[in-house]
Amino acid sequence: MKTVYRFAPLVVVAALLGCNPAESVVESSSPDAPKKVDAPKPAKRPRPFVRLFVQDLKTCSLKWADLTVGEKDRFTLEPLAAVDGFKPLDPARQKLVQMKESNRLVCVGVRDDADGAFDSGWVLLHSGVGYVDHGDHGHWSFKDKPAVWDSRLDTKQGNPAHLYLYGGRFFLANDKLNGYTRIDPKKYEKGAGDKLTRDAPRFLVGGGNHITLAVVDDKVGYSCWIDGVGPNKGRVDVTPVSATEKGAPAYSFTLPTGGIHGATACAGKVFFAPSEGVCWVNADTGLKLKADQVKVRHIDLGKDGDKPRRTGAFVTHGHHVVFTTGKNENSALAIINAKDAEPKPVFVPLAVQKGTQAVTPEAVNTAWGKDYALVFHDRVKGSDAQDVLEIVALDPNGDRDFSDAKTLKTLKVGKSAVDGHFGHHDVAFDAEFQ
Repeated sequence: MKTVYRFAPLVVVAALLGCNPAESVVESSSPDAPKKVDAPKPAKRPRPFVRLFVQDLKTCSLKWADLTVGEKDRFTLEPLAAVDGFKPLDPARQKLVQMKESNRLVCVGVRDDADGAFDSGWVLLHSGVGYVDHGDHGHWSFKDKPAVWDSRLDTKQGNPAHLYLYGGRFFLANDKLNGYTRIDPKKYEKGAGDKLTRDAPRFLVGGGNHITLAVVDDKVGYSCWIDGVGPNKGRVDVTPVSATEKGAPAYSFTLPTGGIHGATACAGKVFFAPSEGVCWVNADTGLKLKADQVKVRHIDLGKDGDKPRRTGAFVTHGHHVVFTTGKNENSALAIINAKDAEPKPVFVPLAVQKGTQAVTPEAVNTAWGKDYALVFHDRVKGSDAQDVLEIVALDPNGDRDFSDAKTLKTLKVGKSAVDGHFGHHDVAFDAEFQ
């Protein structure tokens, strides 16, 4: 099993649950009578700290549990439980894929072994976690159980793999349909009598085979084709996302190389991860350009031996794009300031040992304004190498310029169990990290 999501940066209820003050007993005022005796303090009842969602790959099911904190601030993970309404799946033919959270709803993709012809799609569930905003603070509650609110599981969903979150909305890549589905969690709401209002998910054409995707301001989507050869090599489709527009590409353009396996939007630009380096374009949110007017820029990442370095996934952190590149002793964390007119990468060498690989980083910000990148070095399959977590300070001097980024420390962690896309380490960040 792999823990894939911790519900909030720091989820703490404001008051202890069920703690009653201790009582005192006074027998008598007589000199021979027992003196005042303090009754034993009752044990502090554990309080929910955070809710976890876990994919059980052996049963192809989704489980959940609350992490509680009790006496002496000891953490306990409650027993894993099934999600109410989650349809039983066939672990021999199906698997759960990427999972994201927005507005306390969790979306998970489902993929099958028949290119979507068996039973694929997505499931949307409410986490059961409540939140009341009080302006300068808020209160979390964990009284309700998670439950499925919507789903599409059939032979018409195109075997999704990648799931993205842009502007708080889910975008699920329907690979075999050459397009993607937009799901707006804010359109889901339970009203009086538990009446559920749902979104009408919208399918948009664009991208193909194994789609990676960037969406800008909920106006335009840039969806990629993974093809390394042929007519769709390096192809990017540009599609209006608005419900008032036809959900089909307005135009397409091509990158200098193919094999695109990564895309993101940041600071008015769209970045792509083809087989050589990184490419980017200015976002055309008004769809004013024609294909031959798109200016594709290329960012060189150096080489691994005689091959150009590349990446396979990006994360964004404010106006920066962060990713890993290279292999073994040539591995590095790359940081791009997307606000620059001509962005150039800053490289931080990573101490990757033989038998491990640096995975996609987690870029985080603390309550004190410090910025970090957390990079696991996971064992490759069949290796006995030590897994580690490398912590990179992105802005050591606090001047908001990440050019001075450097490794802060490296920590040993437990063994990963990498098998394809599964079994990697994951991290949930506490904003009080120092």
